Order: sequence, then structure tokens, then C-alpha cells
Amino acid sequence: MTARPRGRTLRTRLPLFGGRSLRTRLLLFIGAVLVVVCAAMAVTTVYAQRAYLLGNLDQRVSDAADRSLGGASLHPELDRDLTFLHESGHPAGMLAARLDDDGAVLAAAVVSQDAAPQALGDDQRAALEGLTADGAEHTRTVPGLGTYRLTVLDDDGVRVLAGLPMGDVQDMITKLMVVESVVAAVGLGAAGVVCAVVIRRQLRPLGRVAATAVEVSRAPLDRGEVTGLTRVPARDTDPGSEAGQVGAALNRMIEHVESSLAERQRGEEEMRRSEERMRRFLADASHELRTPLASIAGYAELMNRGTDRIEPVLAWRRVSAESARMTGLVEDLLLLARLDEGRPLHTAEVDLAAVVAEAVWDARAAGDGHDWQLSLPLEAPALVVGDEARLHQVVANLLANARVHTPVGTAVVAEVDVVGERCVIRVRDNGPGIPAELLPRAFERFTRADSSRARASGSAGGAGLGLAIAAAIVGAHGGRIDVTSVPGRTEFTIDLPADRLPPAEPQVRTRPAPVRESTVRRADAVVEGRAGGVRAGLPARTAREWS
Repeated sequence: MTARPRGRTLRTRLPLFGGRSLRTRLLLFIGAVLVVVCAAMAVTTVYAQRAYLLGNLDQRVSDAADRSLGGASLHPELDRDLTFLHESGHPAGMLAARLDDDGAVLAAAVVSQDAAPQALGDDQRAALEGLTADGAEHTRTVPGLGTYRLTVLDDDGVRVLAGLPMGDVQDMITKLMVVESVVAAVGLGAAGVVCAVVIRRQLRPLGRVAATAVEVSRAPLDRGEVTGLTRVPARDTDPGSEAGQVGAALNRMIEHVESSLAERQRGEEEMRRSEERMRRFLADASHELRTPLASIAGYAELMNRGTDRIEPVLAWRRVSAESARMTGLVEDLLLLARLDEGRPLHTAEVDLAAVVAEAVWDARAAGDGHDWQLSLPLEAPALVVGDEARLHQVVANLLANARVHTPVGTAVVAEVDVVGERCVIRVRDNGPGIPAELLPRAFERFTRADSSRARASGSAGGAGLGLAIAAAIVGAHGGRIDVTSVPGRTEFTIDLPADRLPPAEPQVRTRPAPVRESTVRRADAVVEGRAGGVRAGLPARTAREWS
């Protein structure tokens, strides 16, 4: 034999509820329960009323039998005597009989209304035979008279049978059943209508939740921007009800779905932007490398054809310059690749004041036509943990950017400041500024503004990697770099976490820590010993002038 599937068994057992709506199932279930309850109440009432009526009838039958036995006992020798039925007080329809020792009916009669008792026929008397004198009540159907409740009493050999008709009791029970049936039908109908209305109203929030779920399921979640998905109304998210809990849970799920889809879309957009940046990066790198390679190949071809076409010294000088340019570009690309991979940098304690002072001196030596200014802290050391050479490269790139992209006479200020637990380097100039459309991608690779910012005559443009390298190095040090620019003021801000040395013991802290004095002296020595004509136009509180 093959086992029947469990699901099929359940569907077979519940044919009335399968495939129906929740509202219909609730109505059917409540209706079935009400029918069972009403039927049980009706049956209980009928049985209780019948027992009461039969008890009352049995008492009357017993009283009639006692009275009849008393009358028959007056003449025990007359075993067929029924004269006691002529006495007043016997109800109409009462049946009495005299029995022998074997239970056979010797004489039987029934009391008539306003007439003498009538003797029973043979068929009627046959229906009364077989009863024992045990005092118990019996029910027999007498032809032509109906159903009777009977009992037999015995007193010293005198046996008397007495009985009363059950028609009144049966009529009352029948009427009671009819009344209860009508009341139950009306009550069930009214209860069904009320339940239908109540269930319909109570399930409306669940219907709205289901409608919301259907609407969300029809949204194009697999494409396009997914925002503003339909939510379950606030009135249907009451946590005090089951439907409200379902609505609140559905809203949370919709929020999770929306945030996940938005995150996926942002990831896809970021991937597309990354791919676009990579394609642009490869194209720009190829272009930047192709130019010096083409120049080197051209000069080599000229040298190969003979020295009469070009002077060898000039050719080798140009080949060396293009090679150096290509080498610098490759080194910059390798540096960016290492920083992107997260390779650790050389770390040590770095004095930003000395680093910025050295960078200003180098910038002044490369572009003496600009007004170079320096501002260093004198009250607190600007110490960070990092790679001194790379931090110097960052500042040098910013100063070179200001030198190349601003005209002669532009004031360039390099400032170091300590703000709480952060060290801040600011490089600003009063040049023409960065175009607004270029500002959002100023730190992207191969971003150039040669045609947007004025240059000193004869200056050469870079590959557009200086700011990208600066941003990557600052990020590797756990800092951030920002730029703000308007015509007449461009400022780059580098924010790095300060290196806070552990404080000395309280009893020996009678003067500023030596590191502060050494830091200031180091910055002073760098500028005073090497800056020569570099001027520091700074506030009196935080700066010192060198000449």
C-alpha cells in the first residue's frame, strides 16, 4: 500500500474550509459553533422539561393508583370490581384495571368526560398485560386511547393498575421544541448577520495590509530607482492587535527592502562610476605615457638615421627629459596603487612645523615670483605619527599646485595649527580660484585645469595626479583633505590626528615639556637658517617674522 500525502489527508478532512477566504472560514466556523451550542441548549432544555413533566405525571399516576387501590381494597373478594372509578375527583382519560396474580387483566375501564367509565376492548386490555406490581412507572400505547403512563400496585393480593394519558406532556414537549427551533433559527440568523458585519469590519485592516503587500509586489523592484514604496497606514499598525502587528512588520520589511535596494543601486552606481573612472584612468595613463614614449622613439629614430639630422647632445637631453617625465608618472601611479592596496607606510613621530617650513622653502626656491608666507604654532607642538617623506610630498604638491596655477605675485600662505586632538595644515592663495564645475572632482586622478587657472609663463603642466596623491596619502594617515575655492581665495585644509605624548609626572611638571621647545626651535631653525628672504606675514600671537 502507498502512504497518502499528509496535505491531501488534511484537505480531505476539512473540505468545508479549504480554498476559502478567511472571512468565509470564520463565518462558517462561528456558524457551526453557534448551531452546535443552540442544538445542545435545545436538547438540554427539552430533556429537562420532559423530565420535569414526566415526574409530575408520574406523581399524579402514583396518587391515582393509591386512591384506586384504596377503593378496590374495600371489597377484596370482588376481583373485577371497578366501582371506585365512579368516585369524584378522577381526571378524564384516567385508565384503571384489576389484575390477577399472573398480571392478566380481569377488568379495565377509562374515565370519560361527563359520562360513566367505559370498559376497554380486548385489544386495549391486551396492551396492558405483562406489567408487574413493582410500583414503577411504565409507558404503553393503548389502541384508540394513545400513550399512557401506567403503574401497578398490590395490597394483600389486590392488584390495581392505574394510568394517565401522556398526550398533554407530549404536546407541551412538541410545542417547546417548535418554539426553541424558531427562536434558535432567528437567533442564528441574527448572530450570523452580526458576526458577518463584525468580522468584515475587524478584517478591514488586514485587507488593507494585504492590498499594500500586493501593491508592493507589483512594484518594479528589479530595475530602476526604488523609492517611495507604499506603506501600511499608521492606523493599521497598532501593536495592540494582530492585524496591527502584521502591518507594522510589513512596514519594517518594506523599509528593509527599500534600503537594501537603494544600497544595491548605490553599489551598482558606484561600480559604474568606478568602471568609468578606471576606463578614464587607463585612457589618461595611456595618453600620458604615450607622449614621452613617442618623443623618445622619435629621437631614437633620428639618431638611428644619422647625426646630421639632429645634434646628439640635444637628442640625448630630450630623451633623458622625457624618460624622467615618464619615470615620475610611473612612480606616481605605483604610489597610488600601493596606497589603494592599503600597504603600510613608514611611521614615526613627525613635526609638521618643520615639514611645512621645509616645503615652503623648496616652493620659494622653485617660484620666487610668488609671495610666500608661513604661519607656525608657538604654544603647542604639531606632532603626528606618520611618514615624514610622504607628508612632505603632500604639502609640496599643494604648494606646487598653487605655484603652477596662479599668476606671479600671488600670495600663498602655509599655516600649521593645533586644534584639540587634531593637527591642521592650511594652504591658501588669493589666485583666480578653481572653477565650480571642477571643484567636486579636484582630487580625482588626471584632473587638470590648465585652461581654467592662469599659469606663469613657461610653466609646464603636470599629469593631474598631484592632488590625487595628496588625498591618498592623507587618507592613509587617517586624516582628510578638503578644498574650498572662490575667485580670490582657494584654501586646502589637511586634518590629521595629533600624536599626544603621555603626560609627565605631576611633581616634575614645573615648565613646558621639552618637546614643545624643541619643536618650536626646530621650526625656527629651519626657517631662519634656510629661508633667507622668506617672509612670514602672521598674527602676532601665533607667528614670528623671519628676514
